[in-house]
Amino acid sequence: MFSDVFPDGVYFVGMGGVSMSALACLLKDRGVSVRGSDAGEGPFTRKLERAGIPIYVGSSEQITEGTVVYTGAVDEDHPQLVAAKRAGKRLLLRAELLGLIAEGFGRTVSVAGCHGKTTTTAMLSHVLMGRPFTCHIGGEDLTLSNCHSDGDDIFVTEACEFQRSFLHLKSSIAVILNIELDHTDCYASEEELFEAYRTFAGQAEQVVVNADDVRARTLPHALSFGLSAGDIRASSLKSCGERYSFTVTERGVPLVRVRLSCIGKVHVYNALAAFAAARLLGLSPKEIADGLASFQGVKRRFERIGSFQGVPVISDYAHHPREIAAALRTAEAVTEGTVRVVFQPHTYTRTRDLLYGFVSALKGAESPVIYRTYAAREKFDFWGSAALLAARLPEARYVQTPEQLERTLSHLIKPNDLILVLGAGDIDAIVRQMLKKTPSR
Repeated sequence: MFSDVFPDGVYFVGMGGVSMSALACLLKDRGVSVRGSDAGEGPFTRKLERAGIPIYVGSSEQITEGTVVYTGAVDEDHPQLVAAKRAGKRLLLRAELLGLIAEGFGRTVSVAGCHGKTTTTAMLSHVLMGRPFTCHIGGEDLTLSNCHSDGDDIFVTEACEFQRSFLHLKSSIAVILNIELDHTDCYASEEELFEAYRTFAGQAEQVVVNADDVRARTLPHALSFGLSAGDIRASSLKSCGERYSFTVTERGVPLVRVRLSCIGKVHVYNALAAFAAARLLGLSPKEIADGLASFQGVKRRFERIGSFQGVPVISDYAHHPREIAAALRTAEAVTEGTVRVVFQPHTYTRTRDLLYGFVSALKGAESPVIYRTYAAREKFDFWGSAALLAARLPEARYVQTPEQLERTLSHLIKPNDLILVLGAGDIDAIVRQMLKKTPSR
């Protein structure tokens, strides 16, 4: 099917990202000729090379393939896109390609929400191991990486609301974890965002919603999940070192005991969402529980990445106020000393529009370190800058370089502390590099 849709192959512009590289691998596995380019080298460009997919570093390679795929983060005046348009090439956004790929499977499960998409997608993928399924993960599962291909019956994918990308998906099952304003450069209001989710849900055959989310639960659905409400619930909740176990009940009937291997209470919600979707796919409670237990976690989701001068360092992708607050609560629960937060704001518009939320989430941290904003696709805006955010937090330290960050942490940390690195930009790579050259003691 895929070779018929892309008989002349596919060229990816910006191929080195987690999502694009996964789609490239999935197409190659199905006999499509694939190649691409990226601005620089990284872990995913190396993974593509190991998979035998040609990738050019730079923006001057001539595109010969018939279909060109790019993301919304690529500028319209990118030289390869301009040349492809002149040559009459077929151009597709990444979201459009994802929709076409989903059509090639018997059933598609799409996981949407402001928080938890990657973890829930990965959890459900572990539940489905051993069945004919394929997954597309927007992060790196610790064992599956960002994709897994083992059949064409079920396709599990993240469904991102950014630029309304998820509206290209027609789902057998749509999972809606939560509805909360995040991408303020795309949505002018919560009402506008909710309408996008309503359209996404309306395109699905069955819908799973979070019954504890005030907006999500109002959408027509086949199953709901939650802690205080819903068809699928967790009861007898217990924690051991922030690893949770609970009994799953379905419409009041106890089904099975679930034990999670990953840290954090937020994962109870993710597990319940995966459980509900798996039930609609016809899996037994024991099959689901076993799959959830096998899930070890996702990179940059409360991941221990090393130690700095004897203090453990945890990296988390949290870049929204609610995610920051949840990560901080988890860190405090497992730390004897002080949690030392390092936060890098992601985009000026998000920081500007959610500024009070960031201040509220971070004011609970002692002397948080605020690293310069990761601009992504945006131009500088003082009102959404990391410097302004730091100024609103009386005890915060603002730093702009890796060297400043290292010196600041050296002065702050004490025995039994924990360093919590938060943000979706390059702060994770910066800290990992710092750890490589800083001997632990």
